[in-house]
Order: sequence, then C-alpha cells, then structure tokens
Amino acid sequence: MAALIHTLADHSDDVNYCAFSPSCLATCSLDKTIRVYSLSDFTELPYSPLKGHTYAVHCCCFSPSGRVLASCSTDGTTRLWDAGDGRVLAVLEQPSSSPVRVCRFSPESAYLVSGAADGSAVLWNLQSLTPYRSGSVKDGSLVACAFSPDGSFFVTGSSCGDLTIWDDKMRCLGTEKAHDLGVTCCDISSQPVSDGEHGFRHFRMASCGQDNQIKLWLISVTDFSGVEVKHKCTLDGHSAPVLACAFSCDGRMLASGSVDKCVIVREPSTGSTLHTLSRHTRYVTACAFAPTRPLLATGSMDKTVNVWQL
Repeated sequence: MAALIHTLADHSDDVNYCAFSPSCLATCSLDKTIRVYSLSDFTELPYSPLKGHTYAVHCCCFSPSGRVLASCSTDGTTRLWDAGDGRVLAVLEQPSSSPVRVCRFSPESAYLVSGAADGSAVLWNLQSLTPYRSGSVKDGSLVACAFSPDGSFFVTGSSCGDLTIWDDKMRCLGTEKAHDLGVTCCDISSQPVSDGEHGFRHFRMASCGQDNQIKLWLISVTDFSGVEVKHKCTLDGHSAPVLACAFSCDGRMLASGSVDKCVIVREPSTGSTLHTLSRHTRYVTACAFAPTRPLLATGSMDKTVNVWQL
C-alpha cells in the first residue's frame, strides 16, 4: 500500500524535477528557485530557497555523497551548491550558452554532465571545474541523462527520440531510436545484472516519451565488443505522454509520471503494476525514489510535490 505522507506546496510555478540525498529532498521549478527539505520532518532548510538562476530551473541532482547539489537552467548555466549551507560553489557556463535541460553526476563524483537545448553535452571535471570533453547529437534538444552504476558509460535522450550511449571519455558508442515523438526521461537501475560465465555486465535501463510509452532496455558491456543495447519490452498503461521515470535504488520498482496526472509504480522484471497514484491535479513532471528510505517524491505542474511512503 502506498500512502501520501506529505505535500509540499512552496513553489509558485510548475515543479520540473525532484531529487533525494540520504538526508534531503530537493525540488526545482519554473519559478527560478530550488527548494531543499529535511527528510526527518519535511521542513524547509534554513538556506532554502536557493536563488541565483535568472530563468526556469529544469533539473537538479545531488552528488552521490549528498554533499553537493547541482541545478541547471534556461539561463545557460549549471550551478553547484553546498548542500550543507547553500553556498554557491561554482557556476558552470555552457560553452554554447544554450539553455541547459539536464545535469547528472558520475557515480564517483569526478564528473558532471550538462545537456543543452542545442544538443550539446559537456562532461565537466569537478576538480578543475572546467570542461573535460564535449559532444553533441545531430538533432533535437538533450532532455535526459543517466550514468551506468560503474561510471563506464552514460546515456542521453533527445527530443527527437534518440538514446545516445557515450563512454566515460565522451566517445559516442551508439544511438537507438527509442520514442517516435521524443524522449522525455531515462534512468539506469543502480543494480547491475552480472553474467560471470560470459564476462558480460548487464544494466537495465528505462526510457519514456511523448508516445505514451515506457520502454525497458538491457545494456550489455563486454571487454571485446563494447556496448550493446537491446529493447526488452514496452510498458503501456499511461493514456498520455510519459514525462518522468525512475528506478528505486534496489531496482525492484519503476515509477513513471504522465500528462494523464497519474503515477504508476511497477515491478520492472514482470511489468506488473504495484500502485497507481492519482493525487496531482495537473501533469506529473518528476518522480524520484529516496536512496535509504521507502519514499517516492512526485512533482507536478500543479506546483506541488507529493511524498509517498511505499
């Protein structure tokens, strides 16, 4: 049973993204701010809201340690904040000055990817705070990104419907046409599937898009042939474009949020529905699982964030 335990209603415009650390929940919005809450009682931290972006904030994410919070914006920057006191640690300007739509830390926190509306992606060295590598996709805006748990590759998703796989030096390893009307989000399960017999490493990935669908993929990494992506199945259930998807940290649940105002929580291995959550009054734009607690946060264009206990 899923229970709604808290509703956060502090943003004055659409909520675009939610992200958990072990102790905090961060949310960002079209209202140009990032808000940060304590998981102990869901009170807003003293330094919140974080202000500095001059346009809408599209994405936010914590470093794996939870000590640094990144946010990116239409203003063409990705900001790094101290999650302890809210200080600005760095302002990373996209070389092309294009609106930044998505940002992600690598598992080791050595790098951060920023993906922009012009299709450019920058891999930032977080020690020097300078671009380490950059690349771009041929068509569309970059709107989604996910790292493999071992950091050996990451995937970007574009508004033209492609998923592109990059290695840790930003060499393009391949492209898959995933969603005809555009990718909106992707996530890779933090629980890899190993195949010791053949020396393969397998990773489960989910993607969702404007075609109302969620697709599950298996990414195989070998020392010889590189990376191979196979489509495993397509999950229906939403009646409108799916804007967000996320695996739970143990890999046993997959949540998705949609323009149909619903959140569906499934078991990835079978595709069976565990929960259907329908308390938002407008499009669901974000969903995120907490790393150490049975919590799911969902954000919406109704300006609220719902926190569910699963």
